[in-house]
Amino acid sequence: MAATCWLIGGRHDELIAAVRRNEHALRSAVTRLGWVLIIERDLVRLRKSPPPRPQAWADQGPSPAVCSWFFMLLAAAESMPPRTAVGHLVTQAHAAAAEAGLPVHHDIAERRAIVAALRMLDDRGVVERLDGDLDGYLHDDQAPVLLAVHHTRLAYVIANPGTLDPAADPHAWLEQAQREPDAARRMRRALVDDTCVHTALLDEAEAQWLSQRVRGDDGGPLADAFGLVLERRAEGAAFVVPDEAFRHFSELGPMPFPASGTIAHAALLLLDHAALHGTAENAPGPGWRGLSEEAVVAALTAFGADNASGRGGWSAEHVQDPLLLAGKVGDLLTGTHLARLTLTTPQADGKTSLWWFAPTTGRWAEEGTAQPKTARTRSRRGTSTPQRSPIPLQQGLFSATETDENPEEHPA
Repeated sequence: MAATCWLIGGRHDELIAAVRRNEHALRSAVTRLGWVLIIERDLVRLRKSPPPRPQAWADQGPSPAVCSWFFMLLAAAESMPPRTAVGHLVTQAHAAAAEAGLPVHHDIAERRAIVAALRMLDDRGVVERLDGDLDGYLHDDQAPVLLAVHHTRLAYVIANPGTLDPAADPHAWLEQAQREPDAARRMRRALVDDTCVHTALLDEAEAQWLSQRVRGDDGGPLADAFGLVLERRAEGAAFVVPDEAFRHFSELGPMPFPASGTIAHAALLLLDHAALHGTAENAPGPGWRGLSEEAVVAALTAFGADNASGRGGWSAEHVQDPLLLAGKVGDLLTGTHLARLTLTTPQADGKTSLWWFAPTTGRWAEEGTAQPKTARTRSRRGTSTPQRSPIPLQQGLFSATETDENPEEHPA
């Protein structure tokens, strides 16, 4: 449920039944996180508090245009009948956009954004497609698509609505909706949703929680409730998933890494490169290694030349455009909290970034060193295709020695 916050009747009946059987334990666990669990006959909705790293999550999310049309369609759906045609809903969304001062272009880019927003609503079971193909709207305003509007679910879309009136003070409402003021709740959510929590990136209240409460009344019991193992090191902490606790890699979250494909392979090679050539000067904390954006692009260009042809070669699009590849690699590594990008002094041709690679990236052993039993040894450092699963760690997530226990595990 932490990864799939909407369970819809007819799609997730077995999971909904499991939630009902374990309602008391689930409510106890999510209350520690400041989350709200809604259980109805044909719907289970987990409303989370704001994410600990909103920018990293936003980079992995839909485009601003898709987000805007998502909420325009949501506003229009409130006045729609329970059954409506896609054309009628979009017409009302255009009216809502005009009222909100959002420009309307009626071009193909806008239509694609509207279709993507409709799919997001359908995934959540708020506005469901009953008949027809949503792609038909790309070329036909009156495409024969029948939608079901579930009015009672509209109120559950905003996960953290707060207490302020958005019409009276929209800026204050947005600030409240995006903020989790309680440090303990921020840390609990970070441990559940993020790959790991780095001590060097915490404020004073968060660092105090990690030092004093992560094993006791907060972190330990919460890890037990989720069937996870708490790992605490000098550089930070993580909730770790035991091997036997999941069946599919997708259950670990939306961004398995290492994984197959050009982006993940490039990211893995870049981690190796940063370990050898990165700088520790002005690092956020011990174990962090830094590379300039120019050095990252140069390294990826060289990797692309080495992997451009043959079986398992990289995609031509990314080999020919190292800047595009660097952007996608950056999204992957920041999304999994393995790297942090900070803006440096602007150059004449625009802004540039410094890439900081976290201590957790130094997890892959040199050739010939011992590996856990479940790890797959790489034939040569930096030359093999990474496997589509989180690699079991050599000494847990971090390099220091302070830990609670260290079974053969995967990072959460």
